[in-house]
Amino acid sequence: MTTKSQILALKYRPQIFKDLIGHEEIATTIYNSIINNSSANAFLFTGIRGIGKTTFARIVAKALNCEHTLERMCEKKCSHCDPIANSNHIDVLEMDAASKTGVDDVRELIEFSRYPPSVAKFKIFIIDEVHMLSKQAFNALLKTLEEPPKYLKFIFATTEVKKIPITVLSRCQRYNLSRVKSEELFVYLKNITIKEKRNVEDNAIKLIVKLSEGSVRDALSLLDRATISNNDNSLTFEDAQKIFGYVNKSAYIELLEIIFLGDQEKIIDRYRKLYNSGIEPNLFLNDFLEVLYYFKNISHIQNEGNNFNLNDGDYKKITSISKEIDPNALLLFWEFTLKTLKEINIVANPNLLVEMFLIQLIYLKKRNVMLDNQKNETNKTPTKNIDLKNTRSEEPINQIKNIKQEDEKIEKKNNIEINSLEELIEICLKKKEMKLKYELENNVNLVSFSNMNIEISINDKLNKNFIKDLSEKLYDWTKNRWLISFSKEKGATSEKEKKHNLKKKNIIEYNSSSEYKNLLKALPDIELFDTETKDD
Repeated sequence: MTTKSQILALKYRPQIFKDLIGHEEIATTIYNSIINNSSANAFLFTGIRGIGKTTFARIVAKALNCEHTLERMCEKKCSHCDPIANSNHIDVLEMDAASKTGVDDVRELIEFSRYPPSVAKFKIFIIDEVHMLSKQAFNALLKTLEEPPKYLKFIFATTEVKKIPITVLSRCQRYNLSRVKSEELFVYLKNITIKEKRNVEDNAIKLIVKLSEGSVRDALSLLDRATISNNDNSLTFEDAQKIFGYVNKSAYIELLEIIFLGDQEKIIDRYRKLYNSGIEPNLFLNDFLEVLYYFKNISHIQNEGNNFNLNDGDYKKITSISKEIDPNALLLFWEFTLKTLKEINIVANPNLLVEMFLIQLIYLKKRNVMLDNQKNETNKTPTKNIDLKNTRSEEPINQIKNIKQEDEKIEKKNNIEINSLEELIEICLKKKEMKLKYELENNVNLVSFSNMNIEISINDKLNKNFIKDLSEKLYDWTKNRWLISFSKEKGATSEKEKKHNLKKKNIIEYNSSSEYKNLLKALPDIELFDTETKDD
């Protein structure tokens, strides 16, 4: 299972089905299909980065060609398994579609596929990041994918399955590799630290699991980085926090408490300490959003030990405080944090933006955010809740709302409504987008146009950048995302054809008119024809 490499992600890369974690059902399905000689012509593995797509592909390739039984695969030296694992087997070709996207690369691969394997049972093509192939390259693959020779297998891997044509997807046996569960990943990393004889606290491993977001490769890389950074071969939770620039949820909980107290000086002081510890403003806002989510939804979250986002202390504290906070305030904070995230790349110093954001939150909060405050005031009894200052906070809230409403009115006024292809062509003319206007008039056969959804029939004459350019312009003009899709339906005639047909119809009708017949009597040699203006 291990190699000479000291990098954990390579050293502990799974070599057989039993080594895989988090995908046992998929491994069993493929294993059974191979031992029953009913494996697919093409496999497709999808999922996030570092989840095991390429690893799965190599294990399947080895299982198909291994000289020994699958139960003993790689336990003995095999003339196929070792070369496949090292990516140098003569009959197993690995190709990175990110660097070889053209149709010529695929044609070369198809030409190579015509010859049977030299030494193995199957000739196998592993194509990583297959979504990067061009449209022409996919089309060249279709026939071979549907009816490949008995000795040929395709194994595809991708992080963006939506970019693969449906015609290719329908010819593959697809397997979606989900994120590895936190508990499984924790046990996996714990066993590796034991094998490597590295002293790592469980809480430090849990932090690595959280930061990896279910990616095994990311988890191993983070573990490698953390243990190498600690020369004494011992890694505590505090060490891991410093290495990764991670801030405890308790720090954000405390920040929210200070915001509801309305202490402006204290909130800035506390944030600057977090910033000096190494946290980036963008990461701070994302983590702040996460804590807001927990406050709003803590009653629906169970802390059963397999959720490493919250420790027991934070869970209890959030549960207690959330009962005292008005949910409307949390929703307002959520909306304002999202707005700040969108603006963070505009300013030269994001750190100053976050400081102003925290000050604004103090003014955004309503005076009576605690659910029991009104009752306490009515009864005129001292409250046990957090004392809320800044009693004039209603005024800035209303000012912010008014400014936001005015901005929305101006934005809506400037936005353009487009309800038909004719209106779209007219706007292109007004905006002097003559290239788009030409394509819309000459090469677009409309199937449907409604609700920011444009469906057109496939036309090879369309400029290859038409969809991209039109989508960008539509967003600029309407401030909405439009869906532009191709259809196999024939679609309506183009605008140019419509105009041509209308002229033709008018000529035919005029030919039959009494006016034209009277002209013929007077001038028998006259002929009626259409004239067209030729562009330069």
